[in-house]
Amino acid sequence: MIRGLLRVLSALIVALAGLLMASPAIAQVQMPELNEQQVQQLNDLRQKAFSATNLGSFIEAEGYWTQLIELLPDNPVGWSNRGNSRVSQNKLEEAIADFNKSIELAPDAPDPYLNRGTAYEGQARWDEAIADYNQVLEFDPNDAMAYNNRGNAEAGKGDWVAAIADYQKATELAPNFAFARINYALALYQSGQREAAIHTLRNIIRKYPQFPDARAALTAALWEKGKYGEAESNWVATVGLDGRYKDLDWVENVRRWPPDMVMALQKFLALK
Repeated sequence: MIRGLLRVLSALIVALAGLLMASPAIAQVQMPELNEQQVQQLNDLRQKAFSATNLGSFIEAEGYWTQLIELLPDNPVGWSNRGNSRVSQNKLEEAIADFNKSIELAPDAPDPYLNRGTAYEGQARWDEAIADYNQVLEFDPNDAMAYNNRGNAEAGKGDWVAAIADYQKATELAPNFAFARINYALALYQSGQREAAIHTLRNIIRKYPQFPDARAALTAALWEKGKYGEAESNWVATVGLDGRYKDLDWVENVRRWPPDMVMALQKFLALK
C-alpha cells in the first residue's frame, strides 16, 4: 500500500500554488527562482500527472513527472512521485532509484522511505522494507501507514506475531484505516485464531459493506467452517464489487493474502 505525498511545498507556496506535494522536511529544500511562464508550465504538468494517476494511466503519469524532474532536478518530490508511478507499473528497480534520489535530496523526509519500502516488498526484500518503515517511525512514532506496511513485510517473512501487533497498532492510531483492519483479520486467521478473524471480518463488513477484500476473506473463512450459505452470499457481493478475487494468482501474489486464507479460498473456488 503507497502513501501519497501530503503537504504543500512551503518554499514555493505563493509562486507555485500547490505545484507539488511534500512532507515538511521536503519543504525545506531550496527551490530556484521561477518566472510566471515556468510556474504555469509546472502547474500544468503537475495537474496532468495527478489526473493521469487518478485514471490509472501510470505510464503517462511517469512521463509528466519526468518532465517536472527535468525542470526541477533538485526537487525531491518529483523523484518520489515518479517512483510511485513506477511502482504502479512494477518497475521496481527504477522506482527504488527514484526514491534513493529523493532521499539523497531530502534525507529527513519520511515519505520516500515509506514508498521505497513498498518497492522493496515487491521484490520480497523484507528486511530492507522493514528498515525503511522503522526509519519512518523514527520520524513519526504515530504513523499508522508505517505500522501497517511493516506488518505487511513481517507477514512476508512469516512473522505473524509481529505482523498482528503492527496491524493492531495501525488500527489503534487510525480507527478508520480499513486495510489495516483487514490485514489484522487475515493475520489472525493465519495464526490459527479463526473465530477472532471471522468476528473481525464481520465487523469490517458491517462498517464497510462495499469492501470486497473483507467479503472475499469472509467467504473463504466461512466456507472452511462449513457455513456454506453465508459464504455464498458474501461471494456474490464480492464478485459484484471486484472480480479479481476469482484469480488465485492475483490474490496470492499481488494482494498477498496469507497461505491459509488463500487455501481456504481455493477450496471454495474448486467447488464453484
